[in-house]
Amino acid sequence: METALEKAKKDPESMKARILAVARKIYGEYGFHGTTMRMIAKEVGIDISTLHYHWGEKKDLYEAVIIDINNDLGRKFVEVEKIIHGRPLEERIAIGIDAMVDYLFLHPEISNLVLHRYFGKIRHEELVDFKVPEFTIDIVRSMGLKQDKKNISFSMASVLTIMNSIHSFISGEAFFRTIIRQDRDEYIAIVKKTLKDIFIPAFIFDKSKFE
Repeated sequence: METALEKAKKDPESMKARILAVARKIYGEYGFHGTTMRMIAKEVGIDISTLHYHWGEKKDLYEAVIIDINNDLGRKFVEVEKIIHGRPLEERIAIGIDAMVDYLFLHPEISNLVLHRYFGKIRHEELVDFKVPEFTIDIVRSMGLKQDKKNISFSMASVLTIMNSIHSFISGEAFFRTIIRQDRDEYIAIVKKTLKDIFIPAFIFDKSKFE
């Protein structure tokens, strides 16, 4: 039996798909606890009973949003991995940063939801989670970073630092752009350059020369 999410993805013009798209946006803006089903229904232009008919309860819709985002991120990482395969580490990092910055700026609800989920004071342990550990290991592997027991934790922490930096630049765009006084395209270009200037040297730095 198809899930509501599978039905929504099969028919992007359906009411289920419309609701899912709006839910991603509103959950991204307000988090799970700050969002109500009435907020979503109002934005879609339907009554609350129609929303419940298509998606059930608030938790059901939120979990569908997280699963949908996990699936989207998984496909994006596979796409990027195919592009960077076999390239030097410096190129892999640069291409990966460009690709993920562009993708996440197109889907800011992802960064907003990640920050709401992991850095907010209110947690709901029963809710489905983002696949952060799995994605982090996948990135470490695709980047060809050291994965022995001595270095795996450092490599994962390094990847998390890059991803959290991207999420912060995206989620804080309205605030940061008032500080650096740039339009959106220039801001995105600065974010990419800043991340590459900081992280590429950090990843390719050969510590053994100074030991």
